[in-house]
Amino acid sequence: MRRTLAIVLMLSGILLTSVAPANASEPRQRVLSVLSFNIHHAQGTDDVLDLARVAGVIRDSGADVVGLQEVDRHYSARSEWADQATELARMLGYHVVFGANIDRDPPAAGSPRIQYGTAILSRYPITAWDNTHLFRSPNQEQRGLLHAVLDVRGVAVHVYDTHLAASSQVDRLEQTRQITELIGGATPAVLVGDLNALPEAPEIATLNTAFTDVWPASGKGAGATYPAEAPDRRIDYIYASRSVSPLVSRVLDGDPVASDHLPLMSRLLVRH
Repeated sequence: MRRTLAIVLMLSGILLTSVAPANASEPRQRVLSVLSFNIHHAQGTDDVLDLARVAGVIRDSGADVVGLQEVDRHYSARSEWADQATELARMLGYHVVFGANIDRDPPAAGSPRIQYGTAILSRYPITAWDNTHLFRSPNQEQRGLLHAVLDVRGVAVHVYDTHLAASSQVDRLEQTRQITELIGGATPAVLVGDLNALPEAPEIATLNTAFTDVWPASGKGAGATYPAEAPDRRIDYIYASRSVSPLVSRVLDGDPVASDHLPLMSRLLVRH
């Protein structure tokens, strides 16, 4: 007898029914909620350091997987020397990996290394991960591409997280070229990040040739995420590979004080 599992999701007024395949030859489908959030080392627009406030934003979003940028790990007094990725994972009960793009010797023997970079939080187990440093011109900050493989109820999903150069388009152009090569044909795959570039920029065009920008496909309005208190530009993105379809995307503006960016969220239908 054919067994059919129907999962009915109400997503911002959109009714989606996901049906499990009747046999192994049919593609398996999963619905995954993905969040991209530049947390500004948990310092809000009120200049208050509050990692619990960031955790609250993530918790309220209900996201299955979160790509974070500007994450401190024993970095300095500005974040009270905390391991922010590990602390957020503990608060939320998520799995976590951290990509150190700045990695310096500790201030004293036996102390943790001084690190800063990106992190991926996931409700689902992380079966493998790596972090690749991207192109950097002299005097530019090191950036990277963090990659995690998630086991989403039997489906391996590749999640990538990045934060492109803030002040060099030359770097961003090379970094996006590298990213398309590093992701290659991996699928199903999702790329999130603060790209520090507007949608019409040539570096964004590089990514658009390889992946689907979820906002034009499933969002409404301008999609502005920065600056948080009065957003007027779209510089935070979620991209989907082939076999991943955006269902609905939105900018979360419930707490515009937690960071200088608003988080971007998308519900994705993943086929494998």
